[in-house]
Amino acid sequence: MRTLWRIISSPFRWAWRLLNFIREFILNLFLIFIIVICVGIYLQVHRSAPEPGKGALLVDLTGVVVEKPSMNNKFRQIGRELLGASSNRLQENSLFDLVNLLRAAKEDQNITGLVLSLKDFAGADPTSLQYIGKALREFRDSGKPIFAVGDSYNQSQYFLASFANKIFLTPQGAVDLHGLATNNLYYKSLLDKLKVNTHIFRVGTYKSAVEPFLRDDMSPAARDADSRWLGQIWAHYLDTVAANRQITPQQLFPGAPAMLADLKAVDGDTAQFALHNKWVDTVASRYAIETELTKTFGWNKQKKAINAVSMYDYQMQKPSEKGEQIAVIFADGAIIDGPETPGSVGGDTTAGQIRDARLDPHIKAIVFRINSPGGSVSASELIRSELEAARESGKPVVVSMGGMAASGGYWISTPANYIIAAPSTLTGSIGIFGVINTFEDTLGSIGVHTDGVSTSPLADLSVTKALPPEFSQMMQLNIENGYKNFITLVGKARNKTPEEVDKIAQGHVWIGSDAKTNGLVDQLGDFDDAVAKAAELAKLKQYHLNWYIEEPSLIDLVLSQTSASIYARLPATIQAWLPAPSGQIAALFSAQPGLLTNLNDPQNRYAYCLSCGDIQ
Repeated sequence: MRTLWRIISSPFRWAWRLLNFIREFILNLFLIFIIVICVGIYLQVHRSAPEPGKGALLVDLTGVVVEKPSMNNKFRQIGRELLGASSNRLQENSLFDLVNLLRAAKEDQNITGLVLSLKDFAGADPTSLQYIGKALREFRDSGKPIFAVGDSYNQSQYFLASFANKIFLTPQGAVDLHGLATNNLYYKSLLDKLKVNTHIFRVGTYKSAVEPFLRDDMSPAARDADSRWLGQIWAHYLDTVAANRQITPQQLFPGAPAMLADLKAVDGDTAQFALHNKWVDTVASRYAIETELTKTFGWNKQKKAINAVSMYDYQMQKPSEKGEQIAVIFADGAIIDGPETPGSVGGDTTAGQIRDARLDPHIKAIVFRINSPGGSVSASELIRSELEAARESGKPVVVSMGGMAASGGYWISTPANYIIAAPSTLTGSIGIFGVINTFEDTLGSIGVHTDGVSTSPLADLSVTKALPPEFSQMMQLNIENGYKNFITLVGKARNKTPEEVDKIAQGHVWIGSDAKTNGLVDQLGDFDDAVAKAAELAKLKQYHLNWYIEEPSLIDLVLSQTSASIYARLPATIQAWLPAPSGQIAALFSAQPGLLTNLNDPQNRYAYCLSCGDIQ
């Protein structure tokens, strides 16, 4: 009997031992991996910087430029070296770190020039490009040369390249200037086919954020409004690049018919087309370009390349931390209730940061950097009230608007002592809406029905039933009240009557220059101007910036870099069906914001600009 039992139980014992071995093996591998990561980080942080030599700063910018990366630069650099993530075009770069780096290189005697190699630069919003361009112009004005090299340039790449003293293009290359466009998805027909009932509550003639649920195309009012500000942004682009290239905007971009005729004249040779239109200075092979750069910067025999250091390896000195502090707090992304998530502004998180700055005796002023299309009304009000408390405590608050500060993004701007926007900032969009979907017809079509009893119509709320008329009326009144509160806040902040605000509100999107004319902002400028104004209002002669950016944990680093590496190595057809790694969602958020899935206002009230974040 014992022999029979041993025969029967033996496979189970071996299976159990095998499972234990596999479990211990995996845990040990993970432990070794963590140890290697920790040792690598220690060596990276404590390694001595190489002795600098004279040469160029290679601006080999990869990925997107954002105002607030989801991963701190130092941690991303470590992750890139240790884990070998090759997802360059998914990488996030800090706008302010990049500008500070360019300014440090301008003052560095060992840096004798810049080489812009932008083939992996995926883009940035127009306001960020202008700010980077400002730093490039400062570098060039210092007397140090800038060279741009590339096999091709998209519009964002070419904008930065236009600040160079000389632009090189290889013989098979091209410069892609085509203009700007906005595109949104519209769902009305889909919702009709699915028998989904969409209940819309809104205020504002131009509040186009709800149009995707009501129409299959853009309304004439929204088309006129968007055409206005989009044309102005394109005009800013052309004016800047044309001035850099010392030609007129009409010469730079004569229009599609004229460009087609010019391309035919050179037999479709896009490189010669760019040369003849003065978009570039020289068409040459990579060898010829390298030879010319060697004459300027010299040759490094060991590296077998020109004397240059990558921007990601460049060691710049830490800025002085003397004097009082000015807090820099970000609102970057859609505004949601609760804590911050990648690509969003958490009402609780941001309000908490403002409160910390208000209570910190070393903080003498706040620069609130906003780059948001808006979102939840309740979260926006939470942030606004905390910012108002900071101002009432005696600490000056200066709002610096980035690419967009619209709807809820403008709501949270109202308590500021001073508002500064860039000429291409999208702002305004003062309006409120609510969206509730119900699925009673969808379920009914497949034979599923909902029934029950309630003590009042207001208690009988369910996505599986039609909305009670009493609730719909109350919801519309709530939206209208929210709009009145919005324009009242704006009127109080901008010294206008609610009637005056209403004329420029109604959900109308304004570009920065028009917002200045309409009195919605105080000054046209950039982040530097906002910092200077904050120092002026706080009467600070010596100060440094305290950046309110949370540091990622080691686990965040490992997961983010590992997922990015795996994602980058997948075939493109598979990538198309998978979501981007979590650390990159912020960069991709503007493509088509998830209106119903990302926003979570408890009363379903939103101050949100749908079209502001989708410029291509």
